[in-house]
Amino acid sequence: QVQLVESGGGLVQAGGSLRLSCAASGLTFGSSAMGWYRQAPGKERELVAAISSGSSTNYADSVKGRFFVFRENHKNSVYLQMNSLKSEDTAVYYCAAAANTARVLTTPDYWGQGTQVTVSS
Repeated sequence: QVQLVESGGGLVQAGGSLRLSCAASGLTFGSSAMGWYRQAPGKERELVAAISSGSSTNYADSVKGRFFVFRENHKNSVYLQMNSLKSEDTAVYYCAAAANTARVLTTPDYWGQGTQVTVSS
């Protein structure tokens, strides 16, 4: 059974930083593509960042240069470092996993339960 468990969310002031973590189990982590999505109130879930098994990365235009995704395969974990946070980054952030990058960018196979990030202005 695949489990993705996010942590690290919370309340932060605009301009601040947070690091989200996602611990994965039940899948071959090293060969999986991983992603971070977010969903703000009243909005659709959107891709934030993704990282392939080879550590190639993709970012939404809205977070480029501010957010960074990286993985530690020996810990079965993926992270999202969020800097220069803005109020519009407020959302529930979800970790996602898939067999390849194309799927994690479109229709991930697995989802975490989400962690709330609130940025106060």
